[in-house]
Amino acid sequence: MKVGSFVCSCADTCDIDLEGVREGIADVDVAASSSLLCEDGLPAMEQVIDEYDLDQLIVTCPESRVQRKLERVAEQQGLHPDAVEFVDQREGAGWVHDEADATAKTARLVTARRAGLETEPVSRSVSRAAGERVAVVADPETAAALADDADVTLIADGEEYVDAAPALDEVTIERGRVVGVDGRFGDFSVRLESRVTEDCVSCMQCVREGPDGAVTRYPVDVDPEAPDGDWTDVCPTDAIDLDGTERTLEFDQVVYPAASSAARGGRIGFYTAPIDAATISAVKDLLGGIEKPDHLDLEMDVCAAGDSSQPGCNECVEACPHDAVERARIDEVEFHKEACQNCGACTSACPTGATRLREPSNERLAREVEALLRPTGEEGGWLLNRSGSDLDTAVVAFVCSEDADDALAEYGRLAAAGKADIEYPPILPVRVNCTDTVGEAHAMHALAAGADGVAIVGCGGDCRHSGPEPKADLVDRLDRATADLGLGERVAFVAPDPDAPAAFAEELSSFTAALDDSPVPVGEHEATGGIDDPERENPPFDSHGWTLESVRAILEHVEPDRDVIRGLKDFGRMEVADGCTLTPTCSNLCPTDAIRRNEADAVLEFNHERCVNCGLCEEGCVEDVITMRDGLDLSLLPENRDVEDDENEAAGDGTDPAWTEVFDGEMRECRNCGKPFTSEGTARKIQAEVGDVVAGIAPSARGSVFEYCGDCRAQLLHRGE
Repeated sequence: MKVGSFVCSCADTCDIDLEGVREGIADVDVAASSSLLCEDGLPAMEQVIDEYDLDQLIVTCPESRVQRKLERVAEQQGLHPDAVEFVDQREGAGWVHDEADATAKTARLVTARRAGLETEPVSRSVSRAAGERVAVVADPETAAALADDADVTLIADGEEYVDAAPALDEVTIERGRVVGVDGRFGDFSVRLESRVTEDCVSCMQCVREGPDGAVTRYPVDVDPEAPDGDWTDVCPTDAIDLDGTERTLEFDQVVYPAASSAARGGRIGFYTAPIDAATISAVKDLLGGIEKPDHLDLEMDVCAAGDSSQPGCNECVEACPHDAVERARIDEVEFHKEACQNCGACTSACPTGATRLREPSNERLAREVEALLRPTGEEGGWLLNRSGSDLDTAVVAFVCSEDADDALAEYGRLAAAGKADIEYPPILPVRVNCTDTVGEAHAMHALAAGADGVAIVGCGGDCRHSGPEPKADLVDRLDRATADLGLGERVAFVAPDPDAPAAFAEELSSFTAALDDSPVPVGEHEATGGIDDPERENPPFDSHGWTLESVRAILEHVEPDRDVIRGLKDFGRMEVADGCTLTPTCSNLCPTDAIRRNEADAVLEFNHERCVNCGLCEEGCVEDVITMRDGLDLSLLPENRDVEDDENEAAGDGTDPAWTEVFDGEMRECRNCGKPFTSEGTARKIQAEVGDVVAGIAPSARGSVFEYCGDCRAQLLHRGE
């Protein structure tokens, strides 16, 4: 792939040094610039594309109208329009930073985008067929607006529609109050409860004789609070049932303004208030089904959700704000890709890499972060040489591509228009779909790559996916982890409000000013996204493996304050009480093969590197003797253990420091052949449970039948001794 970069100063309104940007951009085949690329610079741009035979362009231009113009130019030169990537050198750099900072930042942004292109996936789509059945609850205006396009049912929900203004001739009206909505797009079930059955013939007798205001005329229904009495006997078809009768109707989509969505960010095909023209348009767009980009890569073989009817990890189900993941069975989760809205919440929560975001992938984010931080010259380049010459403090900012990105762009426009005096530290932005995408692995990697701090820049007030304070817990945990590692607190969440740029600038400035230079050098760490364990089958850049790799890179340059690093949720420490009988339950259940039995020595062993803290072993332990503790214990990592000097070590052949002994039992040897055949704990437990049942089964045997291995016991019983 031949890549060219084109930098523009937007008619010299951007405070950047074009020559300096060109010299700072790395890993492109050619870097060109113009003060007004979209006008005077177009002929030269066409010439450069042709001369260097470019097939990928990175252009500094945030203006959508001009972007379309530049895409057409690229297309005329034989490139696909999608082969043009755009970088914001204006609102995010030249209009809010001084020349040196804006120049350095622009060069870094182009270089980072170039690094990210190497991991761009092939596009893929998912689809789901659906019909045109739409339920609208107590909203006649919306029902009427959809009637020409869909098969609409207006559910009265206790309301009366005799004098309804909208034309409802093409709308089916159903009596009943909604008591529940289950299912998902294309397969919703709406449960209705009514005090009038389907035998009603709308004769109006109950309306005439019933208590005032207790019975609606159309559709006929009785208020749940209506009093019992003789008036109910007037119905000629016995259709009044004051105990209530329930029925279920099936729909493809549901419009329910008064509902509170079970999924925080809403779910495909289920609409709650406010209902507006955009809602009606969305309903119409989904009639007949949906086809959309496939946002997720799934590898369920490494999922830690559970096994053998035992529940394990539930992180993705709890994290998803759109009801796109469910626990279909007690030991299995199921993804509904058509309901996914690309926020990345499940992927950042998953410890094993069973679910991964396709774009931007974790690998792409890693490469962009590393490129943003990497020195470009022998003396440290434009950025982060710790000499104070360019950007003194390197803060990697994961920026939400929705409201937060828009707010930062507005700050730049206000500054350029002279409407506000806005200047904030030159953070190094990495664009993410939503701050839900960001997990502990992303932040720890940025610090391992040399960042002085990590800012998670999200929607102001209320994330449209995950609600208010979406990253408060993550920031608290990460600051606890960085403090334990000896780095101090280095993570913050900031939410830019378009109407309060000064508050954002002050908050970000305060955070940046409080950061000391990181002891971790820039430019040395390039992530592989995993750990060196050939038997571990997790995909690269899974949260657990990627986080551990980053922590190890950090540890080369710091002195931790604690052996156990708190705040990292994807790591667990195993404790086993004396009641263990060394049954294989825990080792069979463990989804990451972090537990094994050493039968020769009656020892249970644990691999801290592999454990993702799913809790499955603790949940499934038949003796209830396993306790899992949170935290990454540095003393349990193999590089920190000397097995030859560890008297308690019993890891296989005694040379594998990844395995630590968590329980030391005793094996029972066969009374006849001398072979160890089970643990003493297991033998005693079985003998206590069934000893009375088999007493006397072999009266001539020396001792108990429980003292013989299976083979010798069979021979003993066969001979009748």
